[in-house]
Amino acid sequence: MVNMLLLCGAVLVACILASRFSRRAGVPALLLFMALGMLFGSDGLLRIPFDDFRAAEQICSVALIFIMFYGGFGTRWEAARPAAARAVVLSTLGVVVTALLTALFCRFVLGFTPLASFLTGAVISSTDAASVFSILRSKKLSLRDHTASLLELESGSNDPVSYMLTMIALSLMGVGGSSNLAWMIFAQAVFGAALGLAVAWLSILVLRRLTLSDGLDSIFVFSAALLAYALPAAVGGNGYLGAYLAGILLGNAKIPHKAALVHFFDGLTGLAQILIFFLLGLLAFPRQLPGVLLPAVAIALFLTFVARPAAVFLLLRPFRCSMRQCLLVSWAGLRGAASIVFAIMALAGGAEIGHDLFHIVFCISLLSVAVQGSLLPVVARRLDMVDTEDSVSRTFNDYQDQRQLHLTRFRIGPGHPWEGKPVGECHLPADALVVTIRRGEESLIPNGGTVIRAGDLLVVSTPVYQDDGGVSLRELPVEDHRDWIGRTIRELDLPAEVLIVLVRRADGTTAVPKGGTVLRQGDTLVVSEADNGKPA
Repeated sequence: MVNMLLLCGAVLVACILASRFSRRAGVPALLLFMALGMLFGSDGLLRIPFDDFRAAEQICSVALIFIMFYGGFGTRWEAARPAAARAVVLSTLGVVVTALLTALFCRFVLGFTPLASFLTGAVISSTDAASVFSILRSKKLSLRDHTASLLELESGSNDPVSYMLTMIALSLMGVGGSSNLAWMIFAQAVFGAALGLAVAWLSILVLRRLTLSDGLDSIFVFSAALLAYALPAAVGGNGYLGAYLAGILLGNAKIPHKAALVHFFDGLTGLAQILIFFLLGLLAFPRQLPGVLLPAVAIALFLTFVARPAAVFLLLRPFRCSMRQCLLVSWAGLRGAASIVFAIMALAGGAEIGHDLFHIVFCISLLSVAVQGSLLPVVARRLDMVDTEDSVSRTFNDYQDQRQLHLTRFRIGPGHPWEGKPVGECHLPADALVVTIRRGEESLIPNGGTVIRAGDLLVVSTPVYQDDGGVSLRELPVEDHRDWIGRTIRELDLPAEVLIVLVRRADGTTAVPKGGTVLRQGDTLVVSEADNGKPA
């Protein structure tokens, strides 16, 4: 037990340090996670024996649920809408075209059996959301003509189609699934979409009507992601499609504490990516890679320069996409974790393939992330597709949280100095802005002439404070000073360098402290004090 915890801690620290190194070296972090897995594995330095495909399939499948869910949750539909039609066509028909062309190549060039060729094309037909998202974010790669949104939406939504093709291939090979292909396709698409959207809709109702605090909302949405996968999967539907669609609906709905949810799922998805890529590297045997290098390189080259471009140009040119955009989208067809996980599913299910499918797909994904991923920023610049006046963060739902702005609100009471004054005459700091005014049930977008009334709720934006270590906050329970109970704040004998900034009541509510605020039993004071002992 202790040794396992030591190993897990060491692996996570190593992956995090590798991620930091990848930003400086310009190498995709996911590639380093995979390399670390190989380093720890049977043929590596630590020689950890691991060849249990069924255990790996179960672990990676669960991790993939949250990658799919967050792929939808983090997609900002407003930014993605202009590219939605192109992305959906590419993530459905594009996957089918890529799979069929790859299958033909495997059959007539590499000599695989017909079913093994189709299975190989199916598992490798989708682009990898984790790889695409990671590169766009880490390289801050904003692209022209809504190309970033197109890639995000396509890579997030095409894995369910690849999964469905894989299930069809396994069914044709007599390994699990339904013998009625028409029903299987219907169930995968309809049950997956309907139940995933139903879970999301019900979750939105619960989040809006119930007050969930102290992290319970994050746990609730975590559970919703599991249900969005498990319910469709239990009745023959596509669980990954359900999880992705639930993520889109939840991520673009107006629900409380969305910024906290973004932080939670960002960390959870990062952990899932580390887990998948490290485990896949651990499962691989590097000594077997030379034996599959020739077919893997051949398939990778065919995918990169024939199958993917053919699908992209065939499907995007009717949308009047430019030649440069089609070339960039073709190059950005990165293969990654999902393809390897689907290959593991086939092997864990007992499919008779006739070639080393896992290591072939592993090698293809390794080459794709290493070469295509590393050169994606270079190709984008060479094609003049980089938008220097925009930010790729705008295409994600956590854009507002990434901006260096803070929103605060306060109510204008009777007799307030701003009552009856236009916004333009209020003495706001130079870097503050009144974003909106809530007046009863009405929301106003103010201008300089908007007159403020008593009872208005003002929402003001200010730059986020960047902690320089000069101020610290700590909690001070009133129970530790029982003589304070029933007294006002102005009556307290506090040091000059200490300021009460918030009063947290026992019932979970908070109060902004004033001199006349009376302290109650169970209150907790949040106080500010300078780290250097000087007033904050």
